[in-house]
Amino acid sequence: MKELRIAPTKTSPEIILNPDGIVKIRGRSIHENVTDFFTPVEDWISGYILVPAEVTCVDLNLEYFNSASAKVLIHLLQKITYVSLKHKKFIINWYYEDGDEDIYERGEYFASVLDVPFHFIKLN
Repeated sequence: MKELRIAPTKTSPEIILNPDGIVKIRGRSIHENVTDFFTPVEDWISGYILVPAEVTCVDLNLEYFNSASAKVLIHLLQKITYVSLKHKKFIINWYYEDGDEDIYERGEYFASVLDVPFHFIKLN
């Protein structure tokens, strides 16, 4: 499997997907068409979960995302949790700026919907 990198824009996040177990999504996600943007990401994750690394580390550092992006992100995170079916581990790190209660609360919501633990990391 090859690494997938997507450069950030004003409306889309930076994506780094590495077969060594690194999943990074950072920036803003306010697309007109989230399906077009996230299709290669979902395809990569679908292949990855068949032969995952021992530990998959997901770093989410989003300053803003719309509801359409939220729906896709929950779906992608749910898919990543399937690595546990291969007896592998996953870690989800949710980064948020100090004082950004909206992003923090959205992370708490994601964790409750997915019923998995998140590590919340406050940025200064």
